[in-house]
Amino acid sequence: MLERLGPALALMLVLEGVMPLFSPRTWRAAIRRITDLADGQIRFFGLSSIVAGALLFWLLS
Repeated sequence: MLERLGPALALMLVLEGVMPLFSPRTWRAAIRRITDLADGQIRFFGLSSIVAGALLFWLLS
């Protein structure tokens, strides 16, 4: 599992950097909209991301 974690983390960082590199104005606007969300909405998004990631990891392994 650890041999997959490094490349997965590296790919995540690359993907996270694409939006601010190529479209910083849009990225900034998206971050502003996220900060306007209620705590419950942010928690739901976080939980949904965790479930989707865990399910994808399980399906691919």
